[in-house]
Amino acid sequence: MRIVSIVGTRPQLIKAAALEPILRARASATLIDTGQHWDHALAGAFFAELGLPRPEHTLGIGGGGHGAQAGRMLEALEPLLLASTPDAVVVYGDTNSTLAGAVAAAKLGLPVAHVEAGLRSFDRAMPEEVNRVVADHVSRWCFAPTATAVANLAREGITEGVVLVGDLMQDLAARILPEIRDPAILGTTGLTSSGGGPPAPGRYLYATIHRAQNRSGAAMRAWAAILDAAATPDRPVLLALHPGTQAALAEAGIRLADTVRVVPPVGYRTSLALQLHAAAVITDSGGIQREASWLGTPCLILRDTTEWPEVVQGAASTTVVVGLDASKAAAALRRLAPPGDGSAVTARVAAARIEPTGAGAAIVDVLLGRGATA
Repeated sequence: MRIVSIVGTRPQLIKAAALEPILRARASATLIDTGQHWDHALAGAFFAELGLPRPEHTLGIGGGGHGAQAGRMLEALEPLLLASTPDAVVVYGDTNSTLAGAVAAAKLGLPVAHVEAGLRSFDRAMPEEVNRVVADHVSRWCFAPTATAVANLAREGITEGVVLVGDLMQDLAARILPEIRDPAILGTTGLTSSGGGPPAPGRYLYATIHRAQNRSGAAMRAWAAILDAAATPDRPVLLALHPGTQAALAEAGIRLADTVRVVPPVGYRTSLALQLHAAAVITDSGGIQREASWLGTPCLILRDTTEWPEVVQGAASTTVVVGLDASKAAAALRRLAPPGDGSAVTARVAAARIEPTGAGAAIVDVLLGRGATA
């Protein structure tokens, strides 16, 4: 069986790293990288770090507006798919690469498999929401990570080909957790915190911000104020900043407090380690809010909605949607991550457990006709 997988962003590389080894052991696999995250720090280093094979095709299509970028991807993908005549085309998540891959394959009559199908924030102002809805509706197989995702698909009339498989990102995080539990890992990150030494467990907050809706002038001023208020000399914020967001800040003339330390995008293991040992995480990323939840690290979501409702449900949840409300963010930090000596974080790290879901094997079983479909 011939299967083409299409990736383009860091989160998609993480998912592919969990699926590709299983896929290549049982089928003929081709990997296409659209280049949506074209910067080496954003995506290039991930191939080596995650053990991913180099893609058979790299398109180098990064930058530009949503429509222009997706259009260029469609134009480039069509001849590659025609030439390879795959039995299935796998797309991941909710990016422009997802949209272009799903539409290109569907227009050629090729079966589409959407990994992370059924997620909904119910906010069509988010480009990601539009991408994931379209991908689901043109897919032959909808591989859902959660029961909520299955229910979302059913409400839209999608029941055939829906399979609850689990979460590839959770499986990879479960595999990596033993490697990052020792706090000595923080000394290998190349980052510094207060006093010039490496970050110390519980003595910093870890933040990432990259969503398009958080790049307007008003939004950037709002989340900059949240980070400035959260950061102190004894517990700074380490902000791993997307280059596009950093450029938008500079253009708007917005300066962050000295206690907010901007660092370049970090690799997968470093990101997971920084989340695990942080006092709390502040993010607008769908992937990081999930990772923080699995690790048990308190997490503030700088959005008004989440496509992962499971992470904020239940009395024991330490993940909170705060949007860009400074008072909500401050209250959540006081409750979930009050300043301390780091001993609570040390105990939390020792207790962290992530259960693998077996998503990769389940997906490949279905693609090869050996698994059950709804």
